[in-house]
Amino acid sequence: MDLGVGLPTSYPLASPEAILRIAQEAEDLGYAAVWTFERLLYALGDVPQPGGPPRPLPKAYRSVYEPVETLSWLAARTSTIKLGTSVLDAPFHNPVLLGRRLATLDRLSGGRVIAGFGQGWMDEEFVAAGITKEHFPRRVREFVSAIRAVWGPDPVSFDGRFYRIPESLIDPKPAQAGGIPILMGVFAPAAIRRAGRIADGFNPIAISYEWLVWAVEQFRNAAGAAGRDAGALKVIVRANVPVTEEPIMDGRPYLGGSPEQIAGDLEALDGLRVDQVFFSNNSPAGLEEHVKILGSLKRAVEG
Repeated sequence: MDLGVGLPTSYPLASPEAILRIAQEAEDLGYAAVWTFERLLYALGDVPQPGGPPRPLPKAYRSVYEPVETLSWLAARTSTIKLGTSVLDAPFHNPVLLGRRLATLDRLSGGRVIAGFGQGWMDEEFVAAGITKEHFPRRVREFVSAIRAVWGPDPVSFDGRFYRIPESLIDPKPAQAGGIPILMGVFAPAAIRRAGRIADGFNPIAISYEWLVWAVEQFRNAAGAAGRDAGALKVIVRANVPVTEEPIMDGRPYLGGSPEQIAGDLEALDGLRVDQVFFSNNSPAGLEEHVKILGSLKRAVEG
């Protein structure tokens, strides 16, 4: 099982210096990938959110660096580490424009891009993007098909309900043969099953061990029912947890706590055949402590 790192691209640690430092430290330590995420805006007031009633958005969303631009900058400052998005919200993007941006990044980085897509959830962001949630599942399916067409052989064409591409030459193509791998970072049962039918992998958030087992099973079962080789599809887990030098004794979140506590949780995941777990450390520690914890976690897991 590989380890990955969520970059400090959001408030309060977000800065070019912090982003670069974490990426380069992660690469030097042998982490598999660094990851970014997308927020269009910080809506004011009480906002409907997953997992609870309307409430103010987390402060971490107050300032979020744009993911593709951030990873493009890091592509020039790193050599081997994978560059992932977890996630870009597919409905907010045009598949031709985003497909070209990601293909260019894949070329510039030597084939290191992993494209994680989500469906979006914040109503205010849908308003800002000028779209509605109507026909939501079909829009996501079409987006994935259209962006794969962009990355596929020329001439490219696509004729869908939401996206149309006239017969064209669209270059550059990704450096990776077969196109950039697509993960779906989704939560709802129907969306998880849809990911099993259309995506190259699944990017769940680690809410609990039990939920993760259930979600991965749903994903793989849907893939198998669609005639796909479920064992060939990636499962890359996102852990939005505090990672601390000292153990968390009360109320420890799953996959959170000290490096030793996390290593124990990861060992129990071996039977689930997870390909990677990446940690978006939400502890209030400063940059230097975050850097120190990267090394401590890698040593604890490698044992």
